[in-house]
Amino acid sequence: MQTNDVSRALRARFRQNLQSVLELDLAYVGVVNGLFVALSDLQRADAAGLAVAAGMDPGYVTRWCDAAYAFGYLEADGDVFSLGATGQAMCPDAPDTLMPLAIQGVLTTHMAERAAALMRTGERPGEGVLAERETLLPWFGPMLEATYGPLFQHRICGEVDAFVRADARGGTVVDLGCGNGWYLRALARRFPAIRGIGLDGFDETIAQATRLAEREGSAGRLQFLRGDIHAWPIGQPADVIAMSRALHHVWEQGADGLIVELREHLAPGGSAVIWEPAWPAERSALRDPSRRTMAFQNLSEHVQGNHFLRPQEIVQAFERAGMPARILTFAEGNEAVVVATRVA
Repeated sequence: MQTNDVSRALRARFRQNLQSVLELDLAYVGVVNGLFVALSDLQRADAAGLAVAAGMDPGYVTRWCDAAYAFGYLEADGDVFSLGATGQAMCPDAPDTLMPLAIQGVLTTHMAERAAALMRTGERPGEGVLAERETLLPWFGPMLEATYGPLFQHRICGEVDAFVRADARGGTVVDLGCGNGWYLRALARRFPAIRGIGLDGFDETIAQATRLAEREGSAGRLQFLRGDIHAWPIGQPADVIAMSRALHHVWEQGADGLIVELREHLAPGGSAVIWEPAWPAERSALRDPSRRTMAFQNLSEHVQGNHFLRPQEIVQAFERAGMPARILTFAEGNEAVVVATRVA
C-alpha cells in the first residue's frame, strides 16, 4: 500500500474513532445528569419537560437532545423525544448497562490530559485526581460495580473458599478501598452470615456505600468507615481482608511492610483475598486487544502514584511474610485473585 493510501486509511480510521469518543462523551452527559433515567420514566417528553424532570437547565437539555438524537440515543416525533435502544441501555439499572463505558470514556480522557501535563515535571499527584472533576467521583464506584460485579458474583465468589469458611463461622470480611461498597454488598447477598466492614479514603464513597447497604437491607451486617490499612479503626482481627483492585494503589509505599500489616490484622487461619489486574510477564502480551485498555490504565495509575503488578510479585511478597499463597485467574487471564493465608 502506498504512503498516501496508508495516510487516508488512518485518517478514516481515526475519524471513526473520534465519532466513538463523541458518542461516549454525549452519553456521559446524559448519565451523570440523570437524563436517560428521567426520559425512561417519562417515556415521552419534549426538551423542556425533560429538563424539569431531571432538574437541569432547559437550554443545555435542548442541545443535548439534538445531539443525542443525532447519535441514535433518542428517537423524535416532532419535538417529542423517547429513548432508543442504545439510550435505554445507558440507564444505570438496565440489564448489562452500557453506563460504565461512558464513565470510562471521560475518565480516561481526564487522565490522559493530566498525564500529558505531568509528564514534563514528573509529578504524581495521587488518588486525589479522581476528585478533580466533580461529576466523576460519584460514578467511579457504580462504574466498577457494573463492570466487575457480575464476574465477582458468578465466578470469583464460588472459587474462593475463604468466603465459605468466613460465612460458616459468622466471620468478618474487611474490604480495604471499598468505594461504594459493591464488593461487600455482593458478599452479603451470597453469604447470609458474613459481616463486613468497608474502609475507604473518600467521605463521599463511604456515604454512598452506606446508603446502598440501607436500601438493600444489608446495613445490619455491613459497616463503612473512613480509614485504611495504616489507620485501622477496627478492634478485632479479620477472617478475610479483601482488596479489590486496590493493592497496587499502596504497593509503592513499601510492599513488604504492607503485607506484614495485612498479616497482623488477620486472625490465625484467616486469608487475604487480593484481586488485581494481571500485568503480563512479557510486554508483547500487551498487543493483545484484550490488554490494550490495561496498558493505557497503567499510564493513568502512574499519575496516581501507582503501577499494575504481576501476580507472581504479589505471591512472592506474601511468601516472604510467611503466608502461603495461590493465584486464581479469570477473564482470559487478565484478572488475578491471589489468596494468601495466615498460618494458624
